[in-house]
Amino acid sequence: MSNPRIMIAAPSSGCGKTTFTCALLRAFIRRGQQCAAFKCGPDYIDPMFHRACVGACRGANLDLFFCEEPALRQILIRESRNMDLSILEGAMGYYDGLGAKSEQASAWDIARATQTPVVLLIHGRGASVSLAPLIQGFLSFRSPSMIQAVVFNQVSPMVYPLLKDIVEKECGIPVAGYLPPMEDCSLESRHLGLVTAAEINGLSEKLDRMAEQIQQTVNLELLEEIASKAPDFKDSPQEIPRLEPVRIAVAKDRAFCFYYEESLELLEAMGAELVPFSPLSNSCLPQADALLLGGGYPELYAQALSENQPMRESIKKAIQQGMPAIAECGGFLYLGEALEGSDGISYPMAGVLKGKGYRTPKLQRFGYTVLTAKQDSLLGPAGSRFKAHEFHYWDSTNPGEAFQAEKPLRGRHWQCGYGTSTLYAGFPHLYLAGMPEAAVRFLKAAVSYRKGK
Repeated sequence: MSNPRIMIAAPSSGCGKTTFTCALLRAFIRRGQQCAAFKCGPDYIDPMFHRACVGACRGANLDLFFCEEPALRQILIRESRNMDLSILEGAMGYYDGLGAKSEQASAWDIARATQTPVVLLIHGRGASVSLAPLIQGFLSFRSPSMIQAVVFNQVSPMVYPLLKDIVEKECGIPVAGYLPPMEDCSLESRHLGLVTAAEINGLSEKLDRMAEQIQQTVNLELLEEIASKAPDFKDSPQEIPRLEPVRIAVAKDRAFCFYYEESLELLEAMGAELVPFSPLSNSCLPQADALLLGGGYPELYAQALSENQPMRESIKKAIQQGMPAIAECGGFLYLGEALEGSDGISYPMAGVLKGKGYRTPKLQRFGYTVLTAKQDSLLGPAGSRFKAHEFHYWDSTNPGEAFQAEKPLRGRHWQCGYGTSTLYAGFPHLYLAGMPEAAVRFLKAAVSYRKGK
């Protein structure tokens, strides 16, 4: 099966990868093409932008820390099936991986593993000839570089012909176009990066304007030609166990929206029915056999969450009666006794766990981590190891100690999380698509809870 695909990567963060990728997706959609969108790495927010751009088309995260190469390729194959084009958005700098001395799990590593041609996005403001050695360095740093073309961001129509001529002559690589400065199309940011797609006023109009510009100044036919040369995959599909059907209540609203879509799809493929609900606006849990409380921005809606006392009591009662639950980061803070809102006021929360969530002046724990279970729990037996990711400014007076967390390649470690036979709660976000054994245990616990009722 053919899988036309390209990756948009850049020398560093801040070059406009998400904005350009979304506008490029919208440009292809406007031409009547079906696109799938992927984000390299563990980012929760950029995929929301991708889905807002592409509507009903599919997409996922691609992460070589969470997944082995065959599993990663299977995610790409599944999500790009029947699509005209897949566009992958890189993370950080193109060669930036797990550590300062490693390209492992970098955008380049993913491009290599998936044999995806790369288009290097260069922020061109404030430089001209100096961009050529920068590009040449990226082309020669690793072999194969996978880079097949260059596009420029934030350059004027007058400067672009000069840049194109220099780069094509000096670096021997085609330049596929540019996006000029468009101040009225900037996207807002927050401490986790971009704000969620639903919060940006006029997002669709901004993307349409950028897509119109890209259709005028980017050689879309060249990008399609490059994408069409991506080789097909040879991997055999991985078998997914099918379990007894269960219903899982999934918190989904403005406060709780950080989920890995491929993890949710895995649960569905295993037999689960996912039932969305809102801790902000619904009065009680829907009929369900298990609960997912994902991350998000509960601190922005702490007062509203607290004022919905019937929902807080419904969740507390369900968990105390043995309903299996996974609560990550924002979901974990919601289960505490109280949470300091962004307004500085502390509000009562569900009260399932001891401890209060509070604002800190800086990012607390950021990046990949490996959890080792200190006791038998919902996710696995004592000694089990789980790959996860953390990113939070809020902390807790009682973050738990059921797991030992360790930074890969660095050795720093700390205690965190709650783990019982029916509960995982903690700051680390889990990637169930990369740990299917834990997903199986979660669903089996849901089956047992349903039968016990």
